[in-house]
Amino acid sequence: MNSRAHESEDLILKFNMETQTEKQNKYLEQPKERISGSEAVVRSLLAEGVDVLYGYPGGAIMPVYDELYKYQDEIHHVLTRHEQGATHAAQGYARISGRVGVAIATSGPGATNLITGIADAQIDSTPMVCITGQVPSHLLGSDAFQETDIVGISTPVTKWNHQVTSAAEIPEVIAKAFYIAKSGRPGPVLIDITKDAQFEEFDFEYKKCEGIRSYNPVPKTDQASVVAAAKLINEAKKPMIIWGQGVILGEAEKEFKAVIEKAGIPSAWTIMGVSAIPTSHNLNIGMVGMHGNYAPNKLTNECDVLIAIGMRFDDRVTGDLSRYAKQAKVIHFEIDPSEVDKNVKTDVAVLGDAKTSLADLLPLLNENSHPEWLQEFKDLYAIEYDQVIREDITPTRDGLTMGEVLNEINIKSKGKAAIVSDVGQHQMIACRYAEFNETKSNITSGGLGTMGFALPAAIGAKMAAPQRDVVAIIGDGGYQMTIQELGTIFQTKVPVKIVVLNNEFLGMVRQWQQLFFDKRYASTEMTNPDFITIAKGYHIEATRVTKREELADAVAKMMASDDAYFLEVCVEKENNVFPMVPSGASVSDIRLS
Repeated sequence: MNSRAHESEDLILKFNMETQTEKQNKYLEQPKERISGSEAVVRSLLAEGVDVLYGYPGGAIMPVYDELYKYQDEIHHVLTRHEQGATHAAQGYARISGRVGVAIATSGPGATNLITGIADAQIDSTPMVCITGQVPSHLLGSDAFQETDIVGISTPVTKWNHQVTSAAEIPEVIAKAFYIAKSGRPGPVLIDITKDAQFEEFDFEYKKCEGIRSYNPVPKTDQASVVAAAKLINEAKKPMIIWGQGVILGEAEKEFKAVIEKAGIPSAWTIMGVSAIPTSHNLNIGMVGMHGNYAPNKLTNECDVLIAIGMRFDDRVTGDLSRYAKQAKVIHFEIDPSEVDKNVKTDVAVLGDAKTSLADLLPLLNENSHPEWLQEFKDLYAIEYDQVIREDITPTRDGLTMGEVLNEINIKSKGKAAIVSDVGQHQMIACRYAEFNETKSNITSGGLGTMGFALPAAIGAKMAAPQRDVVAIIGDGGYQMTIQELGTIFQTKVPVKIVVLNNEFLGMVRQWQQLFFDKRYASTEMTNPDFITIAKGYHIEATRVTKREELADAVAKMMASDDAYFLEVCVEKENNVFPMVPSGASVSDIRLS
């Protein structure tokens, strides 16, 4: 590792080693002091234990950046190359750490460039606080230079937002923002601060927010509903669990594992829930959804009790709702009341935090096993393995497949790497074939499906967990949407591993065009640049693989590197991802080819 890489990793470790509690106490215990609004922003972030934030400076936020410069030994600012990159990096940081990610930008285009990442965080329940600068308050509504109503624009995609026009508001608003972002079902919050409020002085004092009137982020669990759920589960002959990210967000992995093992229930995951239990667990039956595994999709329509835990019955999971699990009693464990009965009618709803409600459920469950029912999943898996999986991970044809690349990464990482995937065919392949042996190991854009997510998100993930290998799996299309963040990697020397699976197509769209539009490949074929030369231009070591015999050594070299590394693998151009539930079809209609 070169000296600059050592310095960068030391810097990351330095900010991660000082505990959140120590930093908070340092700034919570200070007496009142007259300071500017901009300094209050920085001190408030420190009081919340923020060690890293991602952003891009500009005129309307410049006073805050001036204070960040003064506090650079206590809070680390990462200059991304685009504001969207800042939000995705903050998301990656939050998803792997469980803490609140922070992004910062100026007014106007700086603020609007945050919106995609904010919308992504909203639908994927990622805790994030975004701070934007705004024109002086006397210019609001005048169409001043770089004025945009970011509060109005962001309202549909934030959990809460607020415009600050007085410095005295800053500490209370920031405290409230962090509380809202992290509590209950997490989500993004935006704070817009006028420039005059940043300059204005006031007597600063910081108090943590412990609650907000009329805001009840965690509904109280009704014990009668827990008892009713336990009764249905105990009486079930063919129970099935589908779990989502709520298990991970609620830090309920231990309780979840205890429940499924005691009751012996086959359990499937959404792409946001994967890694809550190891891939190899005997009751882990795979992924549900459009490109999920054959068995859990088919048998959703044969189970007698369907238990949903921390998932929202997304359309990619359910397919045609009129033909979804109609034979089953449905139990829904959920923290957000608005999700209950929204898409799928439930027989028993258990509201509350997953950790608490599963702990309440556990003693009420009978020790059980369902060997014949579990065998049905195994039998269907064998069919999928013979018709799809074997050829995906150990192909007999000449062309390289995405699946065999993931398989090689599994071998070299022993399933311990955090996988940050972009959006497309490679995302589905990564979710299907990556081994996840640690929680918070799958970081992807689930609900919004944001191409360009992975590269900046991998930066944030690696900075939050420097001890872990972080591997970004990206398609050639999504890679070019945020390729400029290679500059952030070069400047910070964050040692992320970047794998581009290059099929010279927008692969998922091309697959649909092949299957449903008579192979009319309208605007999906890519004429790509020399990715190796680009990586080397940012002083990132790079390798291209075009032959199978080169793959194992190339992956081994990448995983062994102490620095950032770029690996391009040229895969088959027209390979498809199966199984597949066609859009609008029932999950029972899942196709193997």
